[in-house]
Amino acid sequence: MTIKVSIDASGGDYGIPTTVIAGIKSLDVLPDLHLVFVGNSNGIKTELKQHLASQKFSERFDVVHASEIVAMNESPSSALRKKKDASMRVAINLIKNHTVDACVSAGNTGALMAISRFVLKTINGIDRPALMGRIPTMSGHTHMLDLGANVDSTPKALVEFATMGSIAVKYTENIASPTVGLLNVGEEEVKGNNNIKKASELLKDSNLNYVGFIEGDDIYKGSVDVVVCDGFEGNIAIKASEGVALMMGYYLKQSFTRSIFAKTIGLIAKPVLKDFKTSIDPRQYNGASLLGLRGIVIKSHGSADADAFFQAIKEAYLEVQAKITEKIATQVSLELGQNNE
Repeated sequence: MTIKVSIDASGGDYGIPTTVIAGIKSLDVLPDLHLVFVGNSNGIKTELKQHLASQKFSERFDVVHASEIVAMNESPSSALRKKKDASMRVAINLIKNHTVDACVSAGNTGALMAISRFVLKTINGIDRPALMGRIPTMSGHTHMLDLGANVDSTPKALVEFATMGSIAVKYTENIASPTVGLLNVGEEEVKGNNNIKKASELLKDSNLNYVGFIEGDDIYKGSVDVVVCDGFEGNIAIKASEGVALMMGYYLKQSFTRSIFAKTIGLIAKPVLKDFKTSIDPRQYNGASLLGLRGIVIKSHGSADADAFFQAIKEAYLEVQAKITEKIATQVSLELGQNNE
C-alpha cells in the first residue's frame, strides 16, 4: 500500500529548505511513501534540484503550488478567513479530497488546529481534537496529551483525550493495553480540582487501563504509557522540559570547557556524552498528532531542522499505516452505543 502525505513545505521557521531535505530523507527510508510538497512551486522545485538524491525519487513526489503562507504570529481566525490559498490550508484540503492520507506542518499551531477542524471536522462523539506528543523517559518514552490545543478542558474532554491517546499508542507502539495516568498535583484521591476528580471517576468506569493520578516527576520515570492532562498544563510541562534539556546541555558544555583538565576529561567522556545527548534530543521526538479529526494531521515544532521534521513525517506514516483515525472512530462509536443502551 502506498502511503501519501502532504507537506506544508512553506510552514515553520525555516520553510522550504528544511522540509524538502526532510522529505527526501523520508522517501529514502520509507519505500512505500509518496509525498506532495505544497507551497511556492518555484521555490520547492529549485530546492529539489539542489539535491541529486531527489532525482531517483521523482516518481514518488508531486509539487502543488500555494500562493500564500500562514505567518507564525498570525491569529487563527485571520488564517482561517483570509488565507484560503495558504500552503497549510491547501495541504489539509488534500486530505479532505482524498488525494493524501495525512498532512505534516511546522506552521502556526493555532492556525493548524483551526483550519484542520474547519476543513476535516471532528470524529462523531469527539468534541475537541487534542495534541499528543512523545516524551523521553527513563524507560524509553511516553505519550502526553493535550499539549496545548485546549485549555479549561472538561472531565468529559479529558476522558476523550485518554481514549484517543490509548488507541493511538496501542496501534503505533503495539502495546496491547496501554496504561493511562491523569496528571495531578498528587497521587492521593483527595488532591486536585473538581475537574480532575470527576475525570478520574469517569476513567475508573471506562474500559481503559487507567492507573490513577500521577505527578509531574512520574512523566519522566515512564510510569505510564499515556499521560492525560489539560492543554494548559501540558504545554507548560513540555516547554519546561525543553528548557531543562537546554539548560543541562549548557552547563555540561560549560563544565567541560572550563580548563585544560576539564577539556581532557570531556574528550574521554565524549562517547558517553554523545549517547546522553541522543537519548534526550528533542528532535527525535518531534511530531505531535492532532487526534480526533477525520484525518491525520501532524504538527512539527516550528523550529524543527530537517532531522526533526523527518520524525514528524515518520509519525504521519506510522499513523496512516495503523489506521488510527478509523480505529478511534470505531472505538468512540462503540462507547457511544454502550452509553445509549
